[in-house]
Amino acid sequence: LKAVILIGGPQKGTRFRPLSFEVPKPLFPVAGVPMVQHHIEACAKVPGMKEILLMGFYQPHEALSRFLVSAQQEFKIPIRYLQEYAALGTGGGIYHFRDQILSGGAEAFFVLNADVCSEFPLQEMLESWQQRGDTHSFIILGTTANRTQALNYGCIVANADTQEVQHYVEKPSTFVSEIINCGIYLFTPAIFQHIGEVFQRNQQELMLEENSNGWQRAEVIRLEQDVFTALAGSGKLYVYKTDGFWSQIKSAGSAIYASRLYLNQYSKSHPERLAQNKPGGPIIRGNVYIHPTASIDSTAVLGPNVSIGEGVTVGAGVRVRESIVLHGASLHDHTCVLNTIVGWDSTIGRWARVEGTPSDPNPNDPYAKIDSETLFRDGRLTPSITILGCSVTIPAEVVILNSIVLPHKELSRSYKNQIIL
Repeated sequence: LKAVILIGGPQKGTRFRPLSFEVPKPLFPVAGVPMVQHHIEACAKVPGMKEILLMGFYQPHEALSRFLVSAQQEFKIPIRYLQEYAALGTGGGIYHFRDQILSGGAEAFFVLNADVCSEFPLQEMLESWQQRGDTHSFIILGTTANRTQALNYGCIVANADTQEVQHYVEKPSTFVSEIINCGIYLFTPAIFQHIGEVFQRNQQELMLEENSNGWQRAEVIRLEQDVFTALAGSGKLYVYKTDGFWSQIKSAGSAIYASRLYLNQYSKSHPERLAQNKPGGPIIRGNVYIHPTASIDSTAVLGPNVSIGEGVTVGAGVRVRESIVLHGASLHDHTCVLNTIVGWDSTIGRWARVEGTPSDPNPNDPYAKIDSETLFRDGRLTPSITILGCSVTIPAEVVILNSIVLPHKELSRSYKNQIIL
């Protein structure tokens, strides 16, 4: 078995700015560990996993190399990064590196998108595939969304008895199905024949359109639109439905929601990562992750859903809720931080209040997903999570509401509903 994690590249993650300026989006910490580490942990648990490949078109990156070295040591499994020469789409990348994926005689391999947060029921997907006993069949992980939100995802129509995918539409314009694609797949080497057919077809079409201006590439292949749509109804593609948690991490606001889902899971999977109330320690409410190097005053109140990074300083009487505080940040006495991501090495002065509006799914709808909110609506900034880029300084006694502050800014007054460039 192998696993491939698709991590995209630098021109992606635009909705994640200004946080993706400092670190590749897959390394952004969610619930205290890099986003992609949750994927690697899940893959490493599957018995028989021989190698994990990260695939994307980030240039060789010091932070990425450091992360891979430490992950290999921690999970005792070979982890390599394969760099695409250009953005090849979700299918083009795995087709381009098919020899690397198949080397060592891989019988099957998982493909996971890096920007999803999930329970990753990989073992269950594998068992359902083995029970079917058809080595040429493939599995998509699906989950249920509500009718209006399903239109934002790939929709799957499956046979209720056999779970065979009969119809697949990426982001349909009208309602097709409530079962959506989670961006996690189990393939066998046979998938390359299907991707290869798309590749051949693309090449022929490009040769016919000789006057096309040359920017199109036959190698750009999208698994969803090009491969799944064709495979649906052929008896080769099945869906495994999960009731576990799942969410996309497209915008910075969705990182706080993903952090909550992972922190909830820690009580079962990593209880050692959750902070406990101890005499002389801060007051903890709900699930909170605190990096061992952080220094936190005993009168601070943290939680629920708070993640405190490396070397963070939290002063007396500080209140933090539903927020991610990144490494090196410092919250002076009596600050209040709600629904906010505080960037690396940022400083919030005494008695300041930094607050955003949560972009959570509707809590009364069990199938609601997080909306990929647009930055502006009717010419105004949509109220959302407040984001401070790296090295932002906020003076004492000001209020920052629903704003995005770009890196290296020193503010002098209060702001509301603004992007501060």
